[in-house]
Amino acid sequence: MERFTEFVLPYLDAAHNLARYLMRDAYEAEDAVQEAFLRAIRHFGGFRGVDGRAWLLSIVRNACFTQLRRQRSGGEKVEFDEEIHSHEVELSAPEADLANTIAAESVRAGLSQLAVEFREVLVLRELEGLSYKEIAQVIGVPMGTVMSRLARGRKQLLLVLGANAKEND
Repeated sequence: MERFTEFVLPYLDAAHNLARYLMRDAYEAEDAVQEAFLRAIRHFGGFRGVDGRAWLLSIVRNACFTQLRRQRSGGEKVEFDEEIHSHEVELSAPEADLANTIAAESVRAGLSQLAVEFREVLVLRELEGLSYKEIAQVIGVPMGTVMSRLARGRKQLLLVLGANAKEND
C-alpha cells in the first residue's frame, strides 16, 4: 500500500479532472474515479512502471467509458453542469476576475461540445500536461493519432468558441 500511495495517489486530482471532462457530471466523475481507484488497487501488483500518472489515467479513462456505455444502454443522458465545474479564481481586480470566469466558462462549454476523442486528448494535454507519448499510452493509440486528434480538437474548439462568441454578441 505504501508503494501505491507513492506512485498513484498523487494523481488523484488529475484522475478527477479527466473523469469530470469525460463524464460531464461531477457526481458521475466521482463514481468513475472511485471505481478506477478500486481497479488500480486490485491490479497494482501488476504495475511494473515508474509512471503512475499514465497508468492511473488509462484506468480512469476505461472506467469512464464503461460507465458511459452503461448509461447509453439504459437511455440515460447526463448533461454537463457549468456551475458544478466552475472554479473560483482569485485576482486583484473585479473586472479581471469576471473576464477570467467568463473565459473559463466559455472554454468549458466549448470542450463539452466536442466529441469525446477530441475532448479527452485536449484535457490530457492542456489541463494535465501529459506528453504526446503519455497520452498515447493512456488512450491506447499511436502517437500520430494523438497529434492528429489534438490538432483537430483545437481547431474544432476554436470554431465552437467563435460560434458561441457570435451568438453572445
